Amino acid sequence: MGLTSHKVLALAILAAVLVTAATVWLWPRLARTSWRSVLGRIGALLVTQLTVLCALALVANNYFSFYSSWDDLLGRGNQGPVTVQSGTGAGGDNRKTAGAVVVQVLGQEAVQGGGVVGRDPGRVGRIDSVRIPGPASGLSTDGYVYLPPQYFHPDRQHSRFPAAIVLTGFPGDARNLITRLNYPGAALNLMATGRMQPTVLVLMRPSPAMPADTECEDIPGGPQSETYFAKDVPRVVEGSYRVAADPHAWGVVGDSTGGYCALKLTMRDPGAFLTGVSLSGYYKAAEDATTGDLFKGSEQRRNEADLLWRLKNLPNPAVSVMVAGTAEGDGGYRQQTDAFVAAVRPPMTVATATLPSGGHNFRTWGRLLPPALEFLSQHLKVPPG
Repeated sequence: MGLTSHKVLALAILAAVLVTAATVWLWPRLARTSWRSVLGRIGALLVTQLTVLCALALVANNYFSFYSSWDDLLGRGNQGPVTVQSGTGAGGDNRKTAGAVVVQVLGQEAVQGGGVVGRDPGRVGRIDSVRIPGPASGLSTDGYVYLPPQYFHPDRQHSRFPAAIVLTGFPGDARNLITRLNYPGAALNLMATGRMQPTVLVLMRPSPAMPADTECEDIPGGPQSETYFAKDVPRVVEGSYRVAADPHAWGVVGDSTGGYCALKLTMRDPGAFLTGVSLSGYYKAAEDATTGDLFKGSEQRRNEADLLWRLKNLPNPAVSVMVAGTAEGDGGYRQQTDAFVAAVRPPMTVATATLPSGGHNFRTWGRLLPPALEFLSQHLKVPPG
């Protein structure tokens, strides 16, 4: 049974209830002063706490989708060689040559939005569950690709579409972007009201080297995450779907760690992305037990991963970004964001979207999602031809 299986959760809760009940029932017998009784009480408390903690951990994991499988939890996920395919690939409507590296389609998900739930691509679009290989980085990870309804319309069968990489926070599952934030549904609603152009969304985690948090950094002697997102993902998606191969047509949006990555990739790789949106993102690479030594002792690399340092010490790139968050309730976000906005200089432009209050959570990001997608759509442009 899978880690997120309802059966596993039910068994864990049942075990916690039974062990707790047994401890209460047996406690009078364990109340003696013999060494056996003392050890019995210690054992009963440990087993009770262990089963209750396991049940709570499973409830939290099912709610937040931190880990999607036992292999994911234990760090045994498939991070091996890239998958190379040739042929028609995803949907049979791709431009490829023999031996091209394309996404591997693993399945499809239902779309919820526009007042309907369904799998009719002409009405709601389509969500492909995919594995995206990285020929340049050697990395590979799973995610989702949302194709808007217009992608399947007969009069658009030769059209190329703009695209955006959508990144979760760390260590969230890419599925959160469907189940908790519902990017496809939000995009569908905005497209139905004319506030967003039809756009392909590539929904992913911010680290292709789980369980490590790579902060979208090319780590010396380690995972090349920036290369994966800035070079591999656009190239492979462009070779698998009808997506425009131009930085004007590509953007990045994300929350928390994904928000930091969205700004970082846009500012450091304008040859790949010219638009970025950060939802409650931070501005300096995290360094903790999950990241390890990202910079291998290089102060220069650490500085270059600090977005405020880049604005003050390097030429500002000709990109457009939005920083979205709350005025109160999210720690030092407001102060850090004010400093970032004040440091932006032409030709770079920055817009803001601010809620009066709210925490660092899905509820806040869900409220910020419509203006974020509208901003993204206003700046994505597919060149003619």
